[in-house]
This record gives sequence, structure tokens and C-alpha cells, in this order.
Amino acid sequence: MEIVQAVRGIQPGGAPQTLLETGRYLYVIFLCHLSLEKMLKAHVAEVTQTLPIKTHDLIYLVKKCGLELPKTYLDFIGKINTASIPTRYPDDLQRALKEYPKSVAKDYLSQTQEIIKWLKEHPNLNE
Repeated sequence: MEIVQAVRGIQPGGAPQTLLETGRYLYVIFLCHLSLEKMLKAHVAEVTQTLPIKTHDLIYLVKKCGLELPKTYLDFIGKINTASIPTRYPDDLQRALKEYPKSVAKDYLSQTQEIIKWLKEHPNLNE
């Protein structure tokens, strides 16, 4: 249920879209990362038939479930993976706000939506 709710929210009209429209860009990045994390954990659980460990590391999760993502997706996952710490635990909030303006948040949301769609359609979850 948790995975379904996190991923459903990333769809157009969901919470991240509302946050984008109201200028809460750090939260958009955070929710994009969270949604990817939940979808990747679903893949890990399906492939390993065990619960995934508690981690926010998207690269680890991709490796654990053995997905062969397109290079552009891997590049983006690497980029958003490094955004996890500053958006979850911003020790310098002003710097974090400057690093993630509207244009970046909008781009991250768009790329996340595309990857989520790919992950949902992947055979791991449809067998």
C-alpha cells in the first residue's frame, strides 16, 4: 500500500505537482526521490522475494534488483540519489533552495514520472 500511495502521488496532478505550483521545490525533489525509492524497493522485493533493507540509496536498489535501465535513467537516478541528503536533511537550507529552483524541480518531476512509468511496465512487476 505504501508503494502504491507514493507512486500514485507522482502522477500529474499529484502532490509533487501541487508543491511545484506553490514554490515548494525541495519537497518536489524529496517526493521524486521517495517515489523512485519505493518503486525500486518493489522490484527488489519481487526479484529477491524478501523485504529490501532500509536504505535511501537508489543506486544500491538498482543493483540489487538487477534492472538494466537505459543510460539516461541511470544518469538521472545517480543525480537524484545525491539530492536525497540535502533535501531530507538540509543543514544549509538557503543553499539547498538555490540548488533546486523551479526549473530543476520541474525537470526532476518530469524525469521521475517517465522512469516510474518504465518501472511500472517492467516485466519484474508484471509476471
